[in-house]
Amino acid sequence: MNDLESTKKRALRILGNRNYSEKEMHKRLKDKGEAEEDAAETVRWLVELGYIDDSNYATLIVSHYIQKGYGESRVKDELFKRGIPRDLWDEKLSVLNESQTSDAAFEFLSKKLRGSEDKDDLRRAGDALVRRGFTYDEARAAVNRYLSEYDDV
Repeated sequence: MNDLESTKKRALRILGNRNYSEKEMHKRLKDKGEAEEDAAETVRWLVELGYIDDSNYATLIVSHYIQKGYGESRVKDELFKRGIPRDLWDEKLSVLNESQTSDAAFEFLSKKLRGSEDKDDLRRAGDALVRRGFTYDEARAAVNRYLSEYDDV
């Protein structure tokens, strides 16, 4: 068996575990000791077969992290970390709308605060939203919404 065939078999085994971007697969094959040319050819082969599709993979990443309640900057971090080309980011992030973002931030705050109106708790929860990838404006709006809805109860 030649080196290219061996590299292709290894790549198929790797793909059995989860999805990969072109960049991730190339790096993974190189880390496993495969030759540069074999790794590059194998990635091209996988793309031609449709086993690797950065566009579909980006859609999955965006959807997954939005459902988990993360903000746009955290989703961008994940896209970057996984080697998704930047030209796909805007297209895939366009599915985020303002109400989705504010609802996700509000739900996170509601779970985190559980009815508390303590100023320190609110500050910490707002900071946690920023760490989850929401902008400061989105975090502030979520805290204000939380306070107004809590006051209505």
